[in-house]
Amino acid sequence: MVSTITPSGGASPGTTIASGGGLTDRYAAALYAHAEDVAALDVVVAEMEQLGKLIQASADFRRLIESPLIDVQHASRAALAVLEQAGVGKPIRDFVGVVASNRRLRSLPAIVAAFAALVAEKRGVVTAFVASAHALNDVQRQQIRARLIEAGFGNVNIVEQLEPELLGGLVVRVGARLYDTSLKSRLQRLQYAMKGAA
Repeated sequence: MVSTITPSGGASPGTTIASGGGLTDRYAAALYAHAEDVAALDVVVAEMEQLGKLIQASADFRRLIESPLIDVQHASRAALAVLEQAGVGKPIRDFVGVVASNRRLRSLPAIVAAFAALVAEKRGVVTAFVASAHALNDVQRQQIRARLIEAGFGNVNIVEQLEPELLGGLVVRVGARLYDTSLKSRLQRLQYAMKGAA
């Protein structure tokens, strides 16, 4: 049962949890280790991908998990009901229940991203985190993948993150490299240039 997972080292015996990472990395490592222990890694990976797509696709679901105004118990019950209705399996629902009971539901999108990065690392895949103000379409995804291949990244997993404050454009992070073409960044550079000219 996934509820034995805790990010502070309380996972089932024999489980290794990465130390030195942030909170989201510890949750991701705990889930990964548990999935390996119970020989359900492929199922858990697929369902975490499904959870990530659900978070990206549903603004209502994002508001539910991110709102500090909603009571934790209510948010937890509502989130689990949404996941069950979406066909997300019990292991991931149990995991989300643990995250919610630890008052970390707002961190769920980051935990999903950290889990995807961990899976990619274990499988020798480079993870590109792509932040955009609006959800990407299939053409944009193909263009991003093509540009990353041109830049020398062959086996790439794209993890999408919605950040409305970027206004437009993209921020792409691959390892230590950062490519920022966001409108927010361009406006900031323009503002600094105008201050320098004054």
